[in-house]
Amino acid sequence: MKRRSFLTKAGLGAAGLTAATLAAPAIAQDVRKWRLVSAWPRNLPGPGVAAQMLADRITALSGGRIEVELFAAGEIVPGPGVFDAVAEGTAEIYHAVPAYWGSKSKGILLFGSQPLGLTAIEQHGWMLQGGGQALYDEMYGRFGLKPFLCGNSGPQWAGWFRNEITSLDDLKGLKYRTTGLNSEVMSKLGVAVEAMSGPAMFQALQSGALDAGEFIGPWSDSALGLYQVATNYYGPGPGEPSSAEECAINLDVWNDLPDDLKQAVAAAAESLYNPVLAEYNTKHALALRELVSQHGVTLREWPEEITIAMGNAMGEVIGELRASEDELVRRITESFLEYRKLMVEYAPWADNGQMNMRGLDYNYGDA
Repeated sequence: MKRRSFLTKAGLGAAGLTAATLAAPAIAQDVRKWRLVSAWPRNLPGPGVAAQMLADRITALSGGRIEVELFAAGEIVPGPGVFDAVAEGTAEIYHAVPAYWGSKSKGILLFGSQPLGLTAIEQHGWMLQGGGQALYDEMYGRFGLKPFLCGNSGPQWAGWFRNEITSLDDLKGLKYRTTGLNSEVMSKLGVAVEAMSGPAMFQALQSGALDAGEFIGPWSDSALGLYQVATNYYGPGPGEPSSAEECAINLDVWNDLPDDLKQAVAAAAESLYNPVLAEYNTKHALALRELVSQHGVTLREWPEEITIAMGNAMGEVIGELRASEDELVRRITESFLEYRKLMVEYAPWADNGQMNMRGLDYNYGDA
């Protein structure tokens, strides 16, 4: 994949489509035609690929009774406009991340990623077993949307830095691209947070308008060429232990579906969560090898001092969410905290314990 193609496509404005293109979806011979508007450049490794997978999966599992056509960012609406486009009926479904919709409600941000919060598997567990999906439905229902999680990028990285970071003082005034609740946390540490797309982040790092930024992880970041403009790559990223991808359907369109098609759409979204996560994990690992061996990227460990400060800052953010005037935001926050506490108790005996044992010094036959 070439970085230039992503920058070109991401820079497109809303295309001048004909009125016929934007007309109400046709239902001929029981076939519904859906427009899926994406927040990503077409086929961007990671989320752009996952958006196409979703379009194809809904079409297949509906037996062709819903034909989904993907429109990348800028082809009908700009990437940041997909939430409103579907809510208003300009398109039937979108693919993006909850981290982009904090201006709608801070409660939405907890469904995507939480600094020092849930892993990808835990996030899915909260939705399916911890009451998260009902709260997710209630929040998005306010905006005329029916949401599903449909993937996860796994652990994200702290990002690309032009200069080395060794202490909290190095963050003061740093111009840094990030999204979601991590923006709130980093702002509390004195960082000048910037919100922009991944392709725009490349240009800003190149020009010096940014000092640093995080996008996703090695696979997607490599496609954008971020290693060309900032060679210090910091991980892990405590700001996003995982980052869920979502789709949301216009609620009137959803309610108009017969029950079997509702089940097909739900199954399409839910069945992609683990395959998307598996692809990210595998291709992140392969891309990281290449970044180090072929592109001279320096891997650096995120300082523990900063992680602790981020945890304390997230505690302040949690306090603000708990004090929200919006009763639903308060309920979402308490549900998230309850599930996180359960996982914090369990993980040392499960995933954390297994990782610690795997890291011990023994001959496994692969040296």
